[in-house]
Amino acid sequence: MTSPSPPVEQLASFEDKAQHEEIESAQPGFGLDPAEVAAHAPSLRGRRLTAALAFVAGTGFTLFGYDQGVMSALLTANQFEDTFPQVIVESSHPNHATLQSFLIAIYEVGCLTGALSNLWIGDKLGRRRTIFLGGWIMIIGAIVQTASYNYWQLVAARIFTGFGNGLNTSTVPTYHAECSPAAKRGKLIMLEGSLITFGVTVAYWFDFALYFSTGSSAQWRVPIALQLIFEFIMVICVGFLPESPRWLMKHGHHAEAMAVISALEDKDPSHPEVQRTYYGIREAVAIENDVLPNGEKDSSPNAQMRSNKASLRELLTGGRSQNFRRATIGVVCQMMQQLTGINLITYYATILFQRLGLSDVNSRIMAAANGTEYFLASYIAYALVERVGRRTLMLVGTAGQCVTMLLLAILGSINNGPAQIISAILLFAFNTFFAIGWLGMAWLYCAELSGLRIRAPANALSTASNWTFNFVVVMVVGPSFNNISWKTYIVFAALNAAILPVIYFFFPETGGRSLEDMDVVFAFAYNEGLDPVKVSLRKDIPLAGSPEADEILGVNPGLRSPYGTSTPTTPVDP
Repeated sequence: MTSPSPPVEQLASFEDKAQHEEIESAQPGFGLDPAEVAAHAPSLRGRRLTAALAFVAGTGFTLFGYDQGVMSALLTANQFEDTFPQVIVESSHPNHATLQSFLIAIYEVGCLTGALSNLWIGDKLGRRRTIFLGGWIMIIGAIVQTASYNYWQLVAARIFTGFGNGLNTSTVPTYHAECSPAAKRGKLIMLEGSLITFGVTVAYWFDFALYFSTGSSAQWRVPIALQLIFEFIMVICVGFLPESPRWLMKHGHHAEAMAVISALEDKDPSHPEVQRTYYGIREAVAIENDVLPNGEKDSSPNAQMRSNKASLRELLTGGRSQNFRRATIGVVCQMMQQLTGINLITYYATILFQRLGLSDVNSRIMAAANGTEYFLASYIAYALVERVGRRTLMLVGTAGQCVTMLLLAILGSINNGPAQIISAILLFAFNTFFAIGWLGMAWLYCAELSGLRIRAPANALSTASNWTFNFVVVMVVGPSFNNISWKTYIVFAALNAAILPVIYFFFPETGGRSLEDMDVVFAFAYNEGLDPVKVSLRKDIPLAGSPEADEILGVNPGLRSPYGTSTPTTPVDP
């Protein structure tokens, strides 16, 4: 039998450690069987696997955008009004403005319920199965919506469809982030944001194309039914993708996790980069499985026997993990995305252009053009997100939105021909600034921020925050315009102004770091009593999986060797 090798921590470099651990992993009692890793290898690898993941995630967010945009023009379509007269806003029925807003906003209640349900089922089912379940719920809901013949049937169907969308929107960004390399993660998830606007654009143009079918209910039933195409593509294709390696590792499927990491990086499992990624995730799992409810590390022998299921109380803990701070930032981020006022335009674009004096046809053309420009503008963020970082784009986008809303209020008070023309242009400008700063950013940022153990419940809460304030905004906007008209824009100008200091002082930079690197950033800030925002902007923070990161995180180096254990310990001086 081979004699024991020197302990891993005495080797000169990480590459040497990775090679040593590969040799040791073949010894009885240590880790991974190469045959078992090979047996779990996905059918796709490298760029093909990355493209397939992006396609499925993108389809999910195209569906998200389509559902947001499809009702905009339908609200004033004659066949829709004939079937659902409660949406006709007129002086003889003053409550119809509320019923119109309720029909739109109730979808967000379903989405909120779906997102919150991920607190309990997200980690249990895994990322792929949750997306699959959400997709099938949306399919059933879309069929019922298409077949609706009265207002309350449509309301119920929109709640049900929203539930499925809530499951998907709280899972897809997490799944995509966990399967993406740090250098490309920002662009890949910002692409999802672009595809939200693509879905909105498709909905606007399709609504316009069917607008002229004034003698048939196909005018509104076909646009609603079109979402079924995206839903079937998503549920079929997700079945061919691997599970997230982070979820697999967390639930003890180490060989399968290694196989997926190897396929994602298109390198052999023995390659040093694959090894570092594997041990970085394993390190995070070891730490987070040993967290006590008070935030301290449990060094007892029973620590490793604790269930992998995260307690919701852990969202309230501090310590090195800083779970409460990270979960709170995510919730606030998604809340602020909605308080910018984007869905004032997305859901009511056609009506807004009609308020500026355009005809029914021209208002629909302008709404569709607005959606198209929105889609094109989203590629500005795609090109810049890895170059300038997350914080800069959010700050620039929010400042632009604030100024745009203020100008819309001023021009609304003037309300003459030239002012209406400039206002129409400013609606395009607002969408451009939102696409740069918030469209995909909120989903990317929240998926990057939380630690592995609480990532699913934290993202469920942040997504629930998004849908809660989405509901509030959409529900309030209709009656607000009826009562205070252009002064509504002043409210959103003030909200955007208030968002700026929150981003600057409380939002750490996540760009250029792996998901596990963010654990090191928060642990270093906690250990040294520093501001996590300032630490996140430093370039000297060790990478996750390195010996230096072990010390910061309080991980016993034995995690990296068959001669030790993974019991967390207090940092020791080098």
